[in-house]
Amino acid sequence: MKITVAIVGRPNVGKSTLFNRLVGRRMALVDDTPGVTRDRREGEGRIGELEFTLVDTAGYEEATGNSLEARMRQQTETAIAEADVILFMIDARAGITPLDQTFGALLRKSNSEVHLVGNKAEGRASEAGLLDAFSLGLGEAIPLSAEHGVGIGDLYNIIAKAAEEAKLLEEEVKAGADKDYLPQINVDVEPDSEIVPRWDPNRHLNVAIVGRPNAGKSTLINRLVGEERVLTGPEAGITRDSIMVPWEYEGRTINLVDTAGIRRRAKVRKKLEKLAVADALRSIQYAEIVVLMLDATQPFEKQDLQLADLVEREGRALVIAVNKWDLIKDKNQTLEKLREACERLLPQLRGVPLITLSGLTGKNIPNLMQAIFEIERNWNIRLPTSKVNQWLSSMVQAHTPPAVSGRRLKMRYMTQVKSRPPTFILFCSRPDALPTAYTRYLVNGMREHFSIHGSPIRLWIRAGENPYHEKNKRKLG
Repeated sequence: MKITVAIVGRPNVGKSTLFNRLVGRRMALVDDTPGVTRDRREGEGRIGELEFTLVDTAGYEEATGNSLEARMRQQTETAIAEADVILFMIDARAGITPLDQTFGALLRKSNSEVHLVGNKAEGRASEAGLLDAFSLGLGEAIPLSAEHGVGIGDLYNIIAKAAEEAKLLEEEVKAGADKDYLPQINVDVEPDSEIVPRWDPNRHLNVAIVGRPNAGKSTLINRLVGEERVLTGPEAGITRDSIMVPWEYEGRTINLVDTAGIRRRAKVRKKLEKLAVADALRSIQYAEIVVLMLDATQPFEKQDLQLADLVEREGRALVIAVNKWDLIKDKNQTLEKLREACERLLPQLRGVPLITLSGLTGKNIPNLMQAIFEIERNWNIRLPTSKVNQWLSSMVQAHTPPAVSGRRLKMRYMTQVKSRPPTFILFCSRPDALPTAYTRYLVNGMREHFSIHGSPIRLWIRAGENPYHEKNKRKLG
C-alpha cells in the first residue's frame, strides 16, 4: 500500500522545493516570496524504488476567523490529519522562530508519525539552527538541502520504515478478519456475469477548469467533489498552483484541474502571477476536456474569447460553463443572448455546449457532466472513410469548388487520419489554390452532418490521387 507523506512548516522554508524534487518535476510554484503555496497539492513521490503519495501544504500561520490565511491553515490541518508521515520542515539557517514553536506544539498532539527536517542545511551556517531544533521536543532534526538533494537518503529510511509498518498492519488486519464481515453474495446473480459501466473505469479523463479570476472555478470543484478540497473566497486570484483533484463519477476517475485565473497579458506584471498563469496554460495542453468558466454577470469579455480560441488552437474539446446563474433575474432572455453571442463570437467552435450553472448551489451540475461526456465522444470520434467520401461528394455537388485561373479544382479523396481532435486529409488538385472560404465550408458542413459539435476539426489539404480509383488500383496491381 502507498502511504501518505505531508510536508508542513511555516512559510518560505522550502516545502515546495522538496516536493518538486521528490515528485521529479516542477509541479509546485517556487519563489522567494513567502506564502506562494495556498492549496494542498498531491503528487506521486519517489525515492529509488520507494513510491508514496506526497502532499505539499501552505505555510502554517497563526490566523483565525474567515481570513485567507485562516482558510489556508485549515487546508494544512486537513493534510496533517490525513497523513501517515509528517515531515515538519524548519529553516536551519534561520533557527527556531515563535511560529515554529506554535506549530511544533500542534504536531506533538498529532496521531501521525512526525519527523523534524532542517532544510537549507548546506554549510556551517545551519549548525546552530539544527541544535536549536531540539527545543521543539520532536527529537533530532534531519539535515537536508531540498535545493541540492542533500539528506534524501535519510528521508528514504524514514518513509520506507513507515511503509513497511503500514504493510504489516494491513496484513494483520486481513488475517484477523471475522467471517461475519465477509461480503454477502447474491445467489440470484450468475458468478460470470458483470455490470458493464457507462464509461470505461480503467481510463481516467483529464478535465481542466479555466477562466478569468473570481469566475468560480475553485467553488465548482469543491461542489463536485463534495468537500472543501481547494481554497475559495471572495478575494480574486486565490488559486496560484494548478491543483489536480481525482474524483470518481459514475464509476470513472476524472482528474479535475483547478487553475489560476488568467487575466489579460498587459495586466500580468508580478512574477508570481506570471508563474501561475503559465502553469494554468500548461494545464490546457495536458487536458482532454477544458471547461471555460464565465461569470454570468460579465460574460464573453475579450479574455474569455481569447481563452476559447487558445483551447481550439491547442486541439482540446471545449465546454462553456456560465457560472453564478443564480444571480440572473431574467434567465430566458439572458440565455438567448448568451447563445447568440456564443455562435457569433466563436464561429471556429460552432455548436460548443453552453451550460448555465451555479457552483455555489450545485444547480445544473449534472448537465455539465453530461456535456463533458458528449464532447469527449465528439473529440474521440472515428468516421469510416466510405461515409466521409459520400459526404464529400454531396458537399461538392451542392457547392462546387471555384475555378481558379480558369481551371476548376477537383476534390478527389478524403480520409480521417487521427482523432483527439478529429483530423482529416483531403486530396485534391492544386491544394495551394483552394480558397480558405471553401475549406471553412467543408469543416462547417462536416460539423453539422456528423454532429461534431464543440470539438476542433483539423483539415489538411494535400495534392494527390484517389488510391481507390480504378486506374490507380491497376497501377498498384
